[in-house]
Amino acid sequence: MGAKVLFFFAFLSISAVSAFAENEKDPGLAMDFYKDTCPQAEDIIREQVKLLYKRHKNTAFSWLRNIFHDCAVQSCDSSLLLDSTRRILSEKETDRSFGLRNFRYIETIKEAVERECPGVVSCADILVLSARDGIVSLGGPYIPLKTGRRDGRRSRADVVEEYLPDHNETISVVLDRFAAMGINTPGVVALLGAHSVGRTHCVKLVHRLYPEVDPALNPDHVPHMLHKCPDQIPDPKAVQYVRNDRGTPMVLDNNYYRNILDNKGLLIVDHQLAYDKRTKPYVKKMAKSQDYFFKEFARAITILSENNPLTGSKGEIRKQCNVANKLH
Repeated sequence: MGAKVLFFFAFLSISAVSAFAENEKDPGLAMDFYKDTCPQAEDIIREQVKLLYKRHKNTAFSWLRNIFHDCAVQSCDSSLLLDSTRRILSEKETDRSFGLRNFRYIETIKEAVERECPGVVSCADILVLSARDGIVSLGGPYIPLKTGRRDGRRSRADVVEEYLPDHNETISVVLDRFAAMGINTPGVVALLGAHSVGRTHCVKLVHRLYPEVDPALNPDHVPHMLHKCPDQIPDPKAVQYVRNDRGTPMVLDNNYYRNILDNKGLLIVDHQLAYDKRTKPYVKKMAKSQDYFFKEFARAITILSENNPLTGSKGEIRKQCNVANKLH
């Protein structure tokens, strides 16, 4: 056998060993990732979410928003949770994150997990699992999700607007942004069903009320909106808002789709979702079938939660979710 042939086989062997070592080093995301290193992790997170929900019902809305605002921006790596530094702005302080809150309770969950398994479970996994358990608290489906994410070391505030659509973007922009993550049209329609719970701040609505009321709004719904948002230029610190769904405001259900077909969607994207030819058929189907809504919602959340995660030796496991570990 010639020297060149021997070299070729040696190269293949080294490559195979390297690939095997890399796979051993980075198993990626997996179901029950912490079964050996912290078998109680998911139970602890679930119990903390339940306890917090009993004391502060709005935490569940926060967990649900967190997964959108973190995972949709380049990577599902808990960069959302980082505080601003003297040099770098936090994602939490960008315009797209207006109204996000309850971050301190993520630290509460993290502290509970750290007491059981110090330095093992990432904030990125806590963010994703708290969203999953928050969805259940709101009456939504239980969604089996993989774990094994690691935490990013830097804020992505500079690219938030490039990846995360605003509530008043066109439906075309929204579809394109989520398609880039692998979420198709019925998945996007289902994800926007999260507007079934929570509230919309008046600063996001006043352009539909003043100086003239948007004729696309259901006239029966307008007096309530005007009552809740009486000022053309509301003070953001006053946190004036309208409930997204007056019928079942604390329940994640398909009532949202019936509302938007009845022109009671609060945001431009809600209205467009109900009337754009690409999305209307799915809106009508979800309005009729909550099971279909839940199926598509669970599928879309799964894809979102697996968007470009850091795994293996990438990133870090933060000690506190709001502060990156110091590099030595």
